Amino acid sequence: MVLTIDVGNTNVKVAVFKQFNLLDKFVFQKNNFQNNFQIIFKKYPNHSKAVLSSVSMLDEKDIVWLKNQIEIIEINANSVFPFTNKYTTPNTLGIDRMVLAAGAVIEHPNQNILIIDAGTCVTYDFITNKKEYLGGAISPGLSMRYKALHDYTAKLPLLGNNMPDNFIGNSTIQSIHSGVVNGLCYEIEGFISEFSVKNEQFTIILTGGDAIFLANRLKSTIFADENFLLKSLHQLYTYSLQND
Repeated sequence: MVLTIDVGNTNVKVAVFKQFNLLDKFVFQKNNFQNNFQIIFKKYPNHSKAVLSSVSMLDEKDIVWLKNQIEIIEINANSVFPFTNKYTTPNTLGIDRMVLAAGAVIEHPNQNILIIDAGTCVTYDFITNKKEYLGGAISPGLSMRYKALHDYTAKLPLLGNNMPDNFIGNSTIQSIHSGVVNGLCYEIEGFISEFSVKNEQFTIILTGGDAIFLANRLKSTIFADENFLLKSLHQLYTYSLQND
Protein backbone atom coordinates (compact mmCIF):
# COMPACT_ATOMS: atom_id res chain seq x y z
CA MET A 1 0.00 0.00 0.00
CA VAL A 2 1.12 3.54 -0.78
CA LEU A 3 0.07 6.66 1.14
CA THR A 4 -0.22 10.05 -0.51
CA ILE A 5 0.10 13.04 1.81
CA ASP A 6 -0.96 16.59 0.96
CA VAL A 7 0.08 19.18 3.54
CA GLY A 8 -2.05 22.21 2.75
CA ASN A 9 -2.44 25.66 4.26
CA THR A 10 -5.17 24.46 6.63
CA ASN A 11 -5.24 20.66 6.84
CA VAL A 12 -3.22 17.53 6.21
CA LYS A 13 -4.92 15.12 3.82
CA VAL A 14 -3.86 11.49 3.49
CA ALA A 15 -5.08 8.86 1.03
CA VAL A 16 -4.40 5.13 1.16
CA PHE A 17 -3.88 3.41 -2.20
CA LYS A 18 -3.75 -0.26 -3.02
CA GLN A 19 -2.39 -0.39 -6.54
CA PHE A 20 -4.51 2.30 -8.24
CA ASN A 21 -7.53 2.09 -5.95
CA LEU A 22 -8.13 4.75 -3.32
CA LEU A 23 -9.17 2.77 -0.24
CA ASP A 24 -9.47 5.45 2.39
CA LYS A 25 -8.95 9.14 3.11
CA PHE A 26 -8.10 11.07 6.28
CA VAL A 27 -8.23 14.82 6.94
CA PHE A 28 -6.82 16.40 10.09
CA GLN A 29 -5.09 19.51 11.41
CA LYS A 30 -1.32 19.71 11.66
CA ASN A 31 -1.27 20.20 15.42
CA ASN A 32 -2.27 16.54 15.93
CA PHE A 33 0.02 15.14 13.26
CA GLN A 34 1.65 12.13 14.95
CA ASN A 35 -1.47 10.85 16.71
CA ASN A 36 -3.44 10.83 13.47
CA PHE A 37 -0.70 9.00 11.58
CA GLN A 38 -0.55 6.41 14.32
CA ILE A 39 -4.26 5.78 13.71
CA ILE A 40 -3.61 5.39 9.97
CA PHE A 41 -0.64 3.06 10.47
CA LYS A 42 -2.64 0.92 12.91
CA LYS A 43 -5.53 0.60 10.47
CA TYR A 44 -3.25 -0.05 7.46
CA PRO A 45 -0.12 -1.79 8.82
CA ASN A 46 0.97 -3.04 5.39
CA HIS A 47 1.95 0.40 4.10
CA SER A 48 5.22 0.54 2.18
CA LYS A 49 5.86 4.12 1.06
CA ALA A 50 4.43 7.61 1.36
CA VAL A 51 4.41 10.27 -1.36
CA LEU A 52 4.44 13.76 0.15
CA SER A 53 3.83 17.26 -1.15
CA SER A 54 3.62 20.30 1.09
CA VAL A 55 2.73 23.96 0.58
CA SER A 56 3.01 24.64 4.31
CA MET A 57 5.83 24.06 6.77
CA LEU A 58 5.65 20.99 8.98
CA ASP A 59 7.25 20.90 12.40
CA GLU A 60 10.73 19.39 12.07
CA LYS A 61 10.03 16.85 14.81
CA ASP A 62 6.98 15.62 12.87
CA ILE A 63 9.03 15.19 9.70
CA VAL A 64 11.74 13.23 11.54
CA TRP A 65 9.11 11.10 13.27
CA LEU A 66 7.32 10.31 10.00
CA LYS A 67 10.56 9.37 8.22
CA ASN A 68 11.25 6.89 11.03
CA GLN A 69 7.87 5.24 10.42
CA ILE A 70 7.77 4.95 6.63
CA GLU A 71 9.86 5.60 3.52
CA ILE A 72 9.06 9.11 2.29
CA ILE A 73 9.19 10.21 -1.34
CA GLU A 74 8.90 13.99 -1.35
CA ILE A 75 7.64 15.69 -4.49
CA ASN A 76 9.43 18.98 -5.14
CA ALA A 77 10.43 21.23 -8.03
CA ASN A 78 13.25 18.83 -8.97
CA SER A 79 10.94 15.84 -9.40
CA VAL A 80 10.12 14.44 -12.84
CA PHE A 81 6.98 16.03 -14.31
CA PRO A 82 5.10 15.10 -17.52
CA PHE A 83 4.82 18.66 -18.83
CA THR A 84 6.94 21.60 -19.94
CA ASN A 85 6.85 24.40 -17.41
CA LYS A 86 6.35 27.80 -19.08
CA TYR A 87 5.97 29.70 -15.81
CA THR A 88 8.38 32.67 -15.82
CA THR A 89 9.14 32.27 -12.10
CA PRO A 90 9.21 28.47 -11.71
CA ASN A 91 10.86 28.64 -8.28
CA THR A 92 7.78 30.40 -6.89
CA LEU A 93 5.24 27.98 -8.34
CA GLY A 94 3.44 26.04 -5.61
CA ILE A 95 4.15 22.32 -5.60
CA ASP A 96 0.42 21.64 -5.24
CA ARG A 97 -0.23 23.36 -8.57
CA MET A 98 2.55 21.35 -10.22
CA VAL A 99 1.16 18.08 -8.87
CA LEU A 100 -2.35 18.95 -10.09
CA ALA A 101 -0.98 19.80 -13.54
CA ALA A 102 0.89 16.49 -13.63
CA GLY A 103 -2.20 14.50 -12.70
CA ALA A 104 -4.27 16.33 -15.30
CA VAL A 105 -1.76 15.67 -18.09
CA ILE A 106 -1.47 11.99 -17.16
CA GLU A 107 -5.24 11.47 -16.88
CA HIS A 108 -6.22 13.66 -19.86
CA PRO A 109 -3.32 13.44 -22.36
CA ASN A 110 -3.23 15.72 -25.41
CA GLN A 111 -6.04 17.94 -24.15
CA ASN A 112 -6.32 21.59 -23.22
CA ILE A 113 -7.02 21.62 -19.50
CA LEU A 114 -8.17 24.14 -16.92
CA ILE A 115 -7.72 23.02 -13.30
CA ILE A 116 -9.63 24.89 -10.60
CA ASP A 117 -8.54 24.10 -7.05
CA ALA A 118 -11.05 25.56 -4.59
CA GLY A 119 -9.49 25.46 -1.15
CA THR A 120 -8.11 28.10 1.20
CA CYS A 121 -7.16 29.91 -2.00
CA VAL A 122 -8.65 29.29 -5.43
CA THR A 123 -6.02 28.54 -8.05
CA TYR A 124 -6.53 28.36 -11.80
CA ASP A 125 -4.00 26.46 -13.90
CA PHE A 126 -3.87 26.17 -17.68
CA ILE A 127 -2.20 23.34 -19.59
CA THR A 128 -2.18 23.07 -23.39
CA ASN A 129 -2.72 19.97 -25.50
CA LYS A 130 1.03 20.11 -26.14
CA LYS A 131 1.66 19.45 -22.43
CA GLU A 132 2.77 23.01 -21.75
CA TYR A 133 1.97 24.50 -18.35
CA LEU A 134 1.20 28.20 -18.91
CA GLY A 135 0.34 29.46 -15.43
CA GLY A 136 -2.95 30.78 -14.18
CA ALA A 137 -4.35 32.83 -11.31
CA ILE A 138 -4.74 32.86 -7.53
CA SER A 139 -7.63 34.37 -5.60
CA PRO A 140 -9.19 34.07 -2.11
CA GLY A 141 -11.24 30.95 -1.39
CA LEU A 142 -14.69 30.86 0.19
CA SER A 143 -13.54 30.73 3.82
CA MET A 144 -11.06 33.54 3.24
CA ARG A 145 -13.79 35.71 1.71
CA TYR A 146 -16.17 35.10 4.60
CA LYS A 147 -13.37 35.80 7.10
CA ALA A 148 -12.28 38.99 5.34
CA LEU A 149 -15.80 40.44 5.49
CA HIS A 150 -15.89 39.79 9.23
CA ASP A 151 -12.31 40.85 10.05
CA TYR A 152 -12.28 44.09 8.06
CA THR A 153 -15.71 45.43 9.04
CA ALA A 154 -17.18 46.42 12.37
CA LYS A 155 -20.50 44.56 12.34
CA LEU A 156 -20.61 41.85 9.69
CA PRO A 157 -20.82 38.36 11.25
CA LEU A 158 -18.45 35.49 10.52
CA LEU A 159 -20.33 32.94 8.43
CA GLY A 160 -19.53 29.61 6.81
CA ASN A 161 -20.35 28.04 3.47
CA ASN A 162 -24.06 28.15 2.70
CA MET A 163 -25.91 28.36 -0.59
CA PRO A 164 -27.81 31.67 -0.80
CA ASP A 165 -31.59 31.43 -0.95
CA ASN A 166 -31.74 33.94 -3.78
CA PHE A 167 -29.56 36.05 -6.02
CA ILE A 168 -30.77 39.13 -4.14
CA GLY A 169 -30.14 38.70 -0.42
CA ASN A 170 -33.09 39.96 1.65
CA SER A 171 -31.06 40.09 4.88
CA THR A 172 -27.46 40.83 5.83
CA ILE A 173 -26.72 37.13 6.24
CA GLN A 174 -28.25 36.24 2.88
CA SER A 175 -26.48 39.20 1.26
CA ILE A 176 -23.12 37.90 2.52
CA HIS A 177 -23.84 34.38 1.27
CA SER A 178 -24.93 35.75 -2.12
CA GLY A 179 -21.86 37.97 -2.43
CA VAL A 180 -19.36 35.29 -1.39
CA VAL A 181 -20.79 32.22 -3.12
CA ASN A 182 -22.23 33.86 -6.24
CA GLY A 183 -19.20 36.13 -6.50
CA LEU A 184 -16.81 33.17 -6.59
CA CYS A 185 -19.03 31.25 -9.02
CA TYR A 186 -19.14 34.23 -11.39
CA GLU A 187 -15.37 34.50 -11.11
CA ILE A 188 -14.93 30.83 -12.00
CA GLU A 189 -17.36 31.08 -14.92
CA GLY A 190 -15.46 34.16 -16.11
CA PHE A 191 -12.14 32.31 -16.20
CA ILE A 192 -13.79 29.41 -18.02
CA SER A 193 -15.32 31.80 -20.57
CA GLU A 194 -12.01 33.60 -21.15
CA PHE A 195 -10.16 30.30 -21.62
CA SER A 196 -12.79 29.12 -24.12
CA VAL A 197 -12.15 32.13 -26.39
CA LYS A 198 -8.84 30.62 -27.56
CA ASN A 199 -9.61 26.97 -26.83
CA GLU A 200 -12.84 25.61 -28.25
CA GLN A 201 -12.28 22.19 -26.75
CA PHE A 202 -10.89 21.79 -23.26
CA THR A 203 -11.38 19.82 -20.08
CA ILE A 204 -12.25 21.48 -16.78
CA ILE A 205 -11.24 19.83 -13.51
CA LEU A 206 -12.65 21.21 -10.25
CA THR A 207 -11.01 20.02 -7.06
CA GLY A 208 -10.24 21.09 -3.51
CA GLY A 209 -12.22 21.13 -0.28
CA ASP A 210 -15.02 23.29 -1.71
CA ALA A 211 -15.27 21.48 -5.06
CA ILE A 212 -18.46 19.52 -4.37
CA PHE A 213 -20.10 22.54 -2.71
CA LEU A 214 -19.44 24.70 -5.79
CA ALA A 215 -20.01 22.09 -8.50
CA ASN A 216 -23.80 22.21 -8.34
CA ARG A 217 -23.74 26.00 -8.58
CA LEU A 218 -21.65 26.18 -11.76
CA LYS A 219 -23.18 26.12 -15.21
CA SER A 220 -20.16 24.72 -17.05
CA THR A 221 -19.59 21.00 -17.56
CA ILE A 222 -16.77 19.97 -15.26
CA PHE A 223 -15.07 16.98 -13.68
CA ALA A 224 -15.51 17.57 -9.94
CA ASP A 225 -13.18 15.50 -7.77
CA GLU A 226 -12.19 16.80 -4.33
CA ASN A 227 -9.48 14.11 -4.12
CA PHE A 228 -7.77 14.96 -7.40
CA LEU A 229 -4.55 16.18 -5.77
CA LEU A 230 -4.18 13.02 -3.68
CA LYS A 231 -4.81 10.92 -6.79
CA SER A 232 -2.38 13.06 -8.79
CA LEU A 233 0.34 12.41 -6.22
CA HIS A 234 -0.12 8.68 -6.75
CA GLN A 235 -0.14 9.08 -10.55
CA LEU A 236 3.01 11.20 -10.43
CA TYR A 237 4.72 8.64 -8.21
CA THR A 238 3.89 5.89 -10.76
CA TYR A 239 5.00 8.13 -13.63
CA SER A 240 8.33 8.86 -11.92
CA LEU A 241 9.01 5.13 -11.49
CA GLN A 242 8.48 4.64 -15.22
CA ASN A 243 10.51 7.68 -16.30
CA ASP A 244 13.29 7.94 -13.74
